[in-house]
Amino acid sequence: MTTQEQTTVKVQLVKSPIGTKESHRATVRGLGLRKINSVSELQDTPAVRGMINKISYLVKVL
Repeated sequence: MTTQEQTTVKVQLVKSPIGTKESHRATVRGLGLRKINSVSELQDTPAVRGMINKISYLVKVL
């Protein structure tokens, strides 16, 4: 069996989700982000890309 290299993407929370829509706050938590400047490394899938796109004004992709 060959092992495939899973590509990952690092996401950093740069703006507070306070005052945003409830679904956007849930998306932030779903990405594993808690506090400002927290970084989460996730697998690069279409679902994760969609979540990042939804809250692009709150996060920075590293």
